[in-house]
Amino acid sequence: MTTADYLIIFSKILGALALLIYGMKVMSEALQKMAGSQLRHILGAMTTNRLTGMLTGTFITCAVQSSSATTVMTVSFVNAGLLTLAQAISVIMGANIGTTLTAWIMSLGYNVDLTMAVFPAFFVGIILIYSKRYRYIGDFLFGIAFLFFALVLLSGAGTDLDLQHNPDAINFFSSFDINSRWTIFLFLFIGTIITCLVQSSAAVMAITILLCSTGVLPIYLGIALVMGENIGTTATANLAALGANTQARRAALAHLFFNVIGVVWIMCLFYPFVDMVCSVVGYNPADTTISVAQRAAILPIVLAAFHTAFNVTNTALLIGFIPQLERLVCFVLPVKETGEEEDFRLRFIQVGIMKTPELSVFEAQKEISSFGERIQRMFGMVQDLLHEQNHETAAKIVERIKKYEVISDSMEIEIAKYLDQVSNAHLSDDTKMKIRNMLREISEIESIGDSCYNLARTISQGRNTKEQFTPELRENILQMFKLTNDALTQMNYTFQHNREKVDVNKSFEIENEINNLRERLRDQNIDNVNEHKYSYDLGTAYIDIIQECEKLGDYVINVVQARMNLRR
Repeated sequence: MTTADYLIIFSKILGALALLIYGMKVMSEALQKMAGSQLRHILGAMTTNRLTGMLTGTFITCAVQSSSATTVMTVSFVNAGLLTLAQAISVIMGANIGTTLTAWIMSLGYNVDLTMAVFPAFFVGIILIYSKRYRYIGDFLFGIAFLFFALVLLSGAGTDLDLQHNPDAINFFSSFDINSRWTIFLFLFIGTIITCLVQSSAAVMAITILLCSTGVLPIYLGIALVMGENIGTTATANLAALGANTQARRAALAHLFFNVIGVVWIMCLFYPFVDMVCSVVGYNPADTTISVAQRAAILPIVLAAFHTAFNVTNTALLIGFIPQLERLVCFVLPVKETGEEEDFRLRFIQVGIMKTPELSVFEAQKEISSFGERIQRMFGMVQDLLHEQNHETAAKIVERIKKYEVISDSMEIEIAKYLDQVSNAHLSDDTKMKIRNMLREISEIESIGDSCYNLARTISQGRNTKEQFTPELRENILQMFKLTNDALTQMNYTFQHNREKVDVNKSFEIENEINNLRERLRDQNIDNVNEHKYSYDLGTAYIDIIQECEKLGDYVINVVQARMNLRR
């Protein structure tokens, strides 16, 4: 075989691996889109104890065919405060079991010629993609067709490469002593590095199956690669958690520790454990008489069986030690007290933390909820400013409010940028509507921040005049402030609860009270100025505060309408 022939075959292998990775990505994303928000509800509702958390992780990973998606989703839920660290660890354990289904699917692709099914799947898939209602099913068919087509190409490339008759390849792999644990460690390390680089455990599994099925790579070394892939796949969640909070980084680190601990104990029992799995499947590693066809048929099953047996056993051994694992990651990653609560930092949106639109929208909604809470704290400072008598302290409060106003501008821009990135993906009509509403929400919340700053400036300017608000005017302002704060509280309530649990009429009732109070106080102010109870300048500053509160109430209603998907 010439050098040109080898180059053609290797390019075919690389192309097949690229198709396989792309197929896995398309299939996983399609499954996640079809499941939609149900995944969030399942993950939030079914993690009450270790066992249900583990089963939930297994189920979701089997459903979306991506342990990385499950672990990244889990890390983001910890970041959002929806899961405790202990719950997240149990889900991650289940994800390790669920991901073994991928190996079984790939072993099926090697053992059964699915060429005749692949091309009809492409045809049906493209028809469904262009249909509005079933496009996610079409994406799924396209993804799984790419996956199996890639396996067919890899199998063909392995046959063309004819490694079992290639003396160089045979001599290279036979130079490694399969009875040496150092050799096993070396291939474990290679599997880890390759998985970290390609960010796809499926690709590493495909390469391993290809090499083992041709007979040049001994099964012990192939299994070492699979063990390395188990560690390497944790890189995705750890990279995603880099910009997240401490709890989220702990959850990602727990995934790494869990898999490393598993590899440590399996190394102590490596050969007996592998031999046990081989005997269960019906394969004898020492049998040199087995034919190439038999080896190609059974070795993919051996790899899939080991992957399943290892992850199930590891979970069974460690699920009772979740509290100890939690303490370990807490010791390695202690909480750092920075004392910089008011610095600008998005809490829930992190670059790359979510790779599917439905879950990205969920992250953005949590960030908007945090935005709303921050704005209400800003309004609380305005209330403090009205009560403050010390000029120096009042000036500091105004500076804090000004800082919050700058932060609110930055939050609006950053959340909008994130939503713009999400909107570039292939979205359902429901998700598109959510994004439009969320863009409206952040715009209106930022306007609330502007109103708070305007109120602070008006109060601060009034403090510098000789004439101060009368007790009656101060009482009226406090009454308006209370209604405005009630409106903000109700707005944040809509963010923190499902739409079905929110009575939107409460927001409208508060808004009506604000409008009625504004009308009454405005008429009363005209009468008081005409009767010379206070000056026109004081009356103007007073009514500016009242009307700014009324304007703020309008922004709140706009936020609630957007959140509840109501028309203007």
